[in-house]
Amino acid sequence: MTEARQMQIGEVAERTGLSLRTIRHYEEVGLVIPSARSKGGFRLYTAADVDRLMVIRRMKPLDFSLEEMRDLLDITDRLATSDDAPTGEERERLRERLDSYRKVADARCETLRARLTMAEDFAATLRQRLEH
Repeated sequence: MTEARQMQIGEVAERTGLSLRTIRHYEEVGLVIPSARSKGGFRLYTAADVDRLMVIRRMKPLDFSLEEMRDLLDITDRLATSDDAPTGEERERLRERLDSYRKVADARCETLRARLTMAEDFAATLRQRLEH
């Protein structure tokens, strides 16, 4: 088995579009933990860590709080685990919680679409006024 390629924080920032400061903040609050540290103490991330940061990045525009992000990531981590995977009632409870977050995300997306439509209408109004 080959070892997963590890990246330093600068490459991770480039890949995710997040700032170094944001990535460090997400580490401080426990949303993502680097997979390793170099001998010199530098944070080292894997592709799985980058994927996790991308999930966090996608939650941000939907105004999920840090606590909601942490809970949602815990749910998905628990459902994805192969060691001591949840079964029966616990699995169903986790899936119900995940579905409630999906419903919140869907509703927030709809709100954002409505706001975007209003903003585009406003921009069109300004363009029309400039033409006259």
